[in-house]
Amino acid sequence: MTTHASRDELIDWDRRHYWHAFTQMAEYEPLVIARAEGCRLFDVDGREYLDGASSMWCNVHGHRHPRIDAAIRGQLDRVAHSTSLGMGCNTTIRLAKRLAELAPGDLDHVFFSSDGSSAIEVALKAAFQYWRQCERPRPEKTKYIALGEAYHGDTIGSASVGGIARFQGIFGPLLFDVVRAPVPDPRTLPPDTPGEAAVTYFLEQLERLLAAHHAELAAMVIEPLVQCAAGMVMHPPGYLRGVRELTRRYDVLLIADEIAVGMGRTGTLFACEQEDVVPDFLCLGKGLTGGYLPMSATITHDRVYSAFLGRWDEGRTLYHGHTYGGNPLAAAAALATIEVFDEEQTLAELAPKIARLSEHLCRLAEHPHVAATRQRGLIGALELTVDTASGAAYPASERRAWRVCRAALARGVWLRPLGETLYVMPPLAISIADLDHLMDALAVAIDEVTE
Repeated sequence: MTTHASRDELIDWDRRHYWHAFTQMAEYEPLVIARAEGCRLFDVDGREYLDGASSMWCNVHGHRHPRIDAAIRGQLDRVAHSTSLGMGCNTTIRLAKRLAELAPGDLDHVFFSSDGSSAIEVALKAAFQYWRQCERPRPEKTKYIALGEAYHGDTIGSASVGGIARFQGIFGPLLFDVVRAPVPDPRTLPPDTPGEAAVTYFLEQLERLLAAHHAELAAMVIEPLVQCAAGMVMHPPGYLRGVRELTRRYDVLLIADEIAVGMGRTGTLFACEQEDVVPDFLCLGKGLTGGYLPMSATITHDRVYSAFLGRWDEGRTLYHGHTYGGNPLAAAAALATIEVFDEEQTLAELAPKIARLSEHLCRLAEHPHVAATRQRGLIGALELTVDTASGAAYPASERRAWRVCRAALARGVWLRPLGETLYVMPPLAISIADLDHLMDALAVAIDEVTE
């Protein structure tokens, strides 16, 4: 029996039995969390840590929020699970209606899955099938275009449109071919290109690809505004709007992957709102349930949805779905999460926090071993440098970013690097005082590791 385990037993079992995601288990140092409260995690030794990465970008309103806790408990008294195959649950139906109300433009039809990768798979398959069943079928449109260094998940389809070699490279023989557009990272502009020309420069590159391949392209997949797993690459303002205009011009569907950047992370409920963009598919996950339970959503409009309607024997159905898609417990958590946005005015309260993060990042940008910082909403990022004059990075073998995160952990702040990129992405509910603590701990940790 494992009901009652000692601290040492848990650490031993963690090492021997629990295979962690994106973790080299030969080097893993156990950190076993026993409980959480607000923006803090508590380990089995009673030590507390400020959750500086929102428990992997998904926690929104803090841990153990009474409103979300109560919603899940209340749903348990009614029904914990019912299938979405030919059946609806009142809680999940209410969530679908609420998302249709909130989503940009005419995005009215919601397909539920259990995780972000699955939400992307739904969009990829639906886009592919759409071109075979729409009013003017284009069965030759079988490919996708995606950005360099993209990350859209780990299942085969979502990994195919991803472009980060260390995640997908080994699985190359299993993946389908994708047209790859350049990363719209202003830091990679040619030396003689002014910063204000960045959006034009990258959109011209994209248009050349669309002009050459549009006849075979079913859809373009993009992480709006910020490519998180790529190292918090922040696109130049106007790029997303230009992508939407180009995909319309070349008759290519647009899939917006807001798994990480949606639910308030960039300062608005959906990142697409910031450039008045309505994609053909909007994919949500992570923060959709406030970071409580697995749930994702793929939302589309009438033009796509109607292509799947017909008699049962016509084969127009989207034959895709998972056992726990639309789970009522997760739907209850998601409804409560959305309600808390309204009740606590979460988005309005973000403005001073975003401004305070900007102040901290500006100070860090003056550090002799910090390359230029960057920010979008409540996401901040930077890289370390040997010296700002040369801009040279430390050798990757020195693992400086990882060492900074370990030093921050010793000061009660949990962070996790992306390669050699350091970033902060706290819960939206973080207080100004806790944000100061987070950034001060990061600054001291950088000092320690770059002395």
